[in-house]
Amino acid sequence: GSTFFLLTGFHGMHVSLGAILLTIIFFRVLMGHFTPYKHFAFEGVACYWHFVDVVWIGLYVFFYWL
Repeated sequence: GSTFFLLTGFHGMHVSLGAILLTIIFFRVLMGHFTPYKHFAFEGVACYWHFVDVVWIGLYVFFYWL
């Protein structure tokens, strides 16, 4: 039981961090900080968010299907 709460807590922390980073990126987009050739931060946050998605799918499968 404690492993479940530990892993979901860590995931929740990463979701919160991802939401904060997406908000920052949103405001940077509105200010025009990115160009077609200069957008590393945008892609970095997108990759981070997809990593969080994939980890959640893994946790779901591991704890609810197995």
